[in-house]
Amino acid sequence: MKDIVRATIAIVVICALLFYANFQLNETTGRAGNDTISVYNWGEYIDPELIAEFEEETGITVVYETFDSNEAMMTKIEQGGTSYDVAIPSEYAIEKMKENKLLIPIDHSKIPNLQNIDPYFLDLPFDPGNEYSIPYFWGTVGIAFNPALLEDNLTFESWEDLWDASLNQEVILVDGAREVMGVGLNTLGYSLNTNDEAQLYEATEKLKTLSPNIKAIIGDEIVETMRRGEAAVALVWSGQAADIMYVNEDIDFAVPIEGSNLWFDNMIIPKTAANVEGAHKFINFMLDPEIAARNADYVGYSTPNEKAIELMDPEVTGDERFYPTEEMRERLEVYQNLGVETLGLYNELFLEFKMDAQ
Repeated sequence: MKDIVRATIAIVVICALLFYANFQLNETTGRAGNDTISVYNWGEYIDPELIAEFEEETGITVVYETFDSNEAMMTKIEQGGTSYDVAIPSEYAIEKMKENKLLIPIDHSKIPNLQNIDPYFLDLPFDPGNEYSIPYFWGTVGIAFNPALLEDNLTFESWEDLWDASLNQEVILVDGAREVMGVGLNTLGYSLNTNDEAQLYEATEKLKTLSPNIKAIIGDEIVETMRRGEAAVALVWSGQAADIMYVNEDIDFAVPIEGSNLWFDNMIIPKTAANVEGAHKFINFMLDPEIAARNADYVGYSTPNEKAIELMDPEVTGDERFYPTEEMRERLEVYQNLGVETLGLYNELFLEFKMDAQ
């Protein structure tokens, strides 16, 4: 009996010592040996081979998770349940995260590849001096369309073309409040960042008149739906359009003349990061010209890396639908952080429109 008691005590002591040692190691390093980073990104927004190459080059294992909206990403980071080391939000989300003190400043001395970024994409109003964020991709919001499925030879030079009677049950919208409300606002000539309630209600009523033409309001499925020719028209981000067009050559893409959104997605280090050193290594790796060029080719979005552009197909980087000139960018507008109250109204009115469109 004494032997059993001694053995039991020994097992308990050993387990306690192992637990304590592991706890101390995690307290010191965030993760054992600082050999892991957690990356939080949009779906289908990186070439998976690059993750494997980063792991091989650095010995750091990447735990990769995805989100489908800036709001979902911000909520999860604010809750702090998971220690994400790198996340890739959009400009207005970065602005809000700065206000809420959810970001760690970027040490530029650890990002030598920052010199490869086109100065046009640096020092923007949402993050002066790029104190908290580093450019990843950029693009526009526009209309992907299949001329073979259209009756009236529509070219979508104007947002008003979405209201054409021939498009009954043919239009798919991306499931995003800012993007869809933006269609109504752009059509009426209002700012994408308006906080004027009268303008927002007017835009909502305008959108409701589009309801007969709405086939669906969906997320990433929009790409496959358009590829298969199951709809004639879709409101999409420019990279989604490029992805669709790569498979279905019948598809075209246009940014209407009234204007649209010019967006930027940047890499950030959340306040709860457990491996800040590894996060800097990952960001710098993604800014390597060859890596950035391959990533842009895979994902289909526009790269801000001017050294990477030199390595890419000129037919791709010279396509003004996806790399608009500075003159064209003048009629595009960057989303601003609207604040909780105004953003809540955008979401409320978008939901109202979605219910009307069902």
